[in-house]
Amino acid sequence: MDAWHGKRVVVAGGAGFIGRHLVKALTDAGAEVAVVDDLSTGRDIGRVSLTIADIATVERLPIAAEVVFNLACPASPRAYQADPVQTWRTSVLGVWNLSQLALAAGARFVQASTSEVYGDPLVHPQTEDYPGNVVLNGPRACYDEGKRAAEVLLYDMARTKGLDIRVARIFNTYGPGMARDDGRALPAFIQAALAGVPLRLEGGGAQTRSFCHVDDLVRGLMSLAASGKARVLPVNLGNPDERTILDTAKLILRLTSSRSLLLDVEEAQNDPKRRWPDITRARDLLGWEPRVRFEDGVMSMIDDYALQP
Repeated sequence: MDAWHGKRVVVAGGAGFIGRHLVKALTDAGAEVAVVDDLSTGRDIGRVSLTIADIATVERLPIAAEVVFNLACPASPRAYQADPVQTWRTSVLGVWNLSQLALAAGARFVQASTSEVYGDPLVHPQTEDYPGNVVLNGPRACYDEGKRAAEVLLYDMARTKGLDIRVARIFNTYGPGMARDDGRALPAFIQAALAGVPLRLEGGGAQTRSFCHVDDLVRGLMSLAASGKARVLPVNLGNPDERTILDTAKLILRLTSSRSLLLDVEEAQNDPKRRWPDITRARDLLGWEPRVRFEDGVMSMIDDYALQP
């Protein structure tokens, strides 16, 4: 993209799954990229400068940034529930600190929010105007409520301080490079299928998800960041192809030619029953929608895992 050639960009959380793909796309587009990451769930990406730091305490941006992407927070329930206080701290205090640095630099701030702000939704599909159905004291609240609080902070920063913000509400994202121990459905199912062990279906797999390939998501994030039309407004980025977890597991068995069994296990606490993004705003403001077929995207993950030792 010509819009990124020569741009100075900081990616907080750039060593994570989505962050690494975003960094590659930005550098391929000619941007100068620097990463800030505490490496709690990410790994050294090697291609660009890396500042190892917690965004809640980092004192300066590593370069004179024109755009700051904030992807710095564990996104899988297994990871963010391991230290819920740190998850909340990253989501709220980290955004407070990083947004102050972006404001001082005159940089645009792009926040990776989440579909989890909708909680266990009672409205389908979920539009950006839906306030959500949330639980404040459950095991997912540290992430869900942390991200909601971060959005409020950024809207107020934009209104009162003039911070130039973009907010992406990211739905389930997948693709090559997801950690094997991520704990979410696709990595777990693919590993089990390749190993010939049962695929564990929480609650029987009746819940739905809408999976967006990471290449499509990164394209959406870059379009959102470059757009002059989506200032302040949150924008759903996800694939409206809703499917059950059970059907997803069966697809993985077919694509891997696996004889693994399907095993019903207890449903996770506060696990959303449905995820289905309305992407009308993304289509209208950004001209964006997913392109990668789910079957092709899953095969890219299967091939990636099969090549790993």
